[in-house]
Amino acid sequence: MARLGLQDMLKTPLKSSMIAAERVACVYAENSLEHALLVLIKSGYSSVPVLSWEEKVTGTVSKTLILDAILGIERIEFEQLDQRKVQDVMNREVPRIHVEQNWLTALEMAIHQPYLCVEDEQGEFLGIVTRSKLLSQVYGYFRSVSVSRQRDN
Repeated sequence: MARLGLQDMLKTPLKSSMIAAERVACVYAENSLEHALLVLIKSGYSSVPVLSWEEKVTGTVSKTLILDAILGIERIEFEQLDQRKVQDVMNREVPRIHVEQNWLTALEMAIHQPYLCVEDEQGEFLGIVTRSKLLSQVYGYFRSVSVSRQRDN
């Protein structure tokens, strides 16, 4: 029975683990670094997706990338925050997954990423799947197996 549960979990549609785009903190490539830093600080995240005006993921931006961009030789150049754009510093290697891919693929990809950007067939941003959500589901499965075995003994 536990084995069947595991197979069901592995075949779970990715949508069931996804945080919808409307609920995801993100910035646009044309936003200033100041705006992006404010979003990052207010949201509490270290990295967020970067979108085009067409709602397609074009990169990710982090506090570290922004701070590296304004770090001068002798001081932090805060004036750069409103002069430079997110697209100038963003990471263009996006951890992305198609909405129709399975949960196991997402788990494998999330080993090295805190979140994956979920896209549809047209490349439109649908939301994210976080590593913590996937691990929470794995933990829930193993916890239920453990409780079940304790009851059987």
